[in-house]
Amino acid sequence: MNRKGRVLLVTALVGVVGMAFRVSWNALRDIANAIGADDTAATLYPFVVDGLMALALVATLVLVGKDRTFALRVLGTYTLASLVLNYVHGLVPELHGRTVDWGRLADWDPANWALVLLATSLPVGSIYFGSDLVAKVLHHRPTPIPTITNAEESTETEMIRSTADLAESTPTPIPATVARVPDPVTVDYLKSAASLKPLAPIAPTPVAPIERHAVAAESPRPRGATGRVPDAAKSTRPKRTPAQLLDEARAVTADWPDAKVTAEGIRREVHTSPANARMLRDTILADRTAKAETTV
Repeated sequence: MNRKGRVLLVTALVGVVGMAFRVSWNALRDIANAIGADDTAATLYPFVVDGLMALALVATLVLVGKDRTFALRVLGTYTLASLVLNYVHGLVPELHGRTVDWGRLADWDPANWALVLLATSLPVGSIYFGSDLVAKVLHHRPTPIPTITNAEESTETEMIRSTADLAESTPTPIPATVARVPDPVTVDYLKSAASLKPLAPIAPTPVAPIERHAVAAESPRPRGATGRVPDAAKSTRPKRTPAQLLDEARAVTADWPDAKVTAEGIRREVHTSPANARMLRDTILADRTAKAETTV
C-alpha cells in the first residue's frame, strides 16, 4: 500500500474511533455522576476508561511476546468494562435525567454493589496499567534486522574460501600412456591354425640379478625415536674421558692466545658438547693464569 492509502486508512480509523468515543462518553459521564463524581470528574471519566483502551491498542502494536499478551489482556478487560457500563446506562432510564438515587445502578443489591465496584475501580486501574504499559513501550528494543550487504559479503567470503580449498585438494592430472596394439592378422577359416609355420625359438635374454640396497625411507616430518637404536646407527668414535678431552683441548689450544680460547672454538675443534667445552675453557684459562703467576 502506498503512502496516500495509508494516510486515508489512518484518518478513517481516527474518525470512527472519535465517533464511537462520543457515543460512549455520554453513558460513562452519567455513570460517573451516579456514583458520586462531580461535573468535572464526570466529564473526565470517559477519557480514563476509553483512553486507556487506545493506549493498550498502541502498546499491542509495539510490544512482542509476554508484554504484548499483557497489553491485549488490558485492552480486553477495559473494553468489556466499558461495554457493561454502556449496557447498564441503556437499561436504567433514570440515569439519563439524573433522577436515580446516588450510588444506585441496579435494583438488586449484589448487582448494584458489583457495578459500583467496577465503575469506581476503573480510574485506579487506568493509573496502574497505563503506567506499566508506557514503561514497557519505552524500554522495548526491537530486534535488529540483518542487512543484505552483510549477507552478500558472507556469501562472497564463503565462495572464496571454498575455491581456495578446492584448488589445494584437487590432484594434478596424470597423463595416460597409450600403448599401440599390433595390427590384426587375417586367418582363413578353411585352414587349421596348426598348419602355420613354426617360429624359431627365442633365446632367453640373461637378466642381471637385482641387488638389494638399504634405502632410508623419506618422511615428511622428523619423528622421535620409538625404540632401541640399532648398533649400525651408533657412532663409531669411542667415548672419551674428561682427562682425554682435557689433553686434546690443551694440544689444540697450545698456540692460541687467551682471547681466542672460547667455549665455541674448543667445541668445534674437539667435537664435544657445549657443557664440556665451557669446562675445558675454564680449566685451560685457569692453568695459564697459574703458570703466569709462577713465572713472575
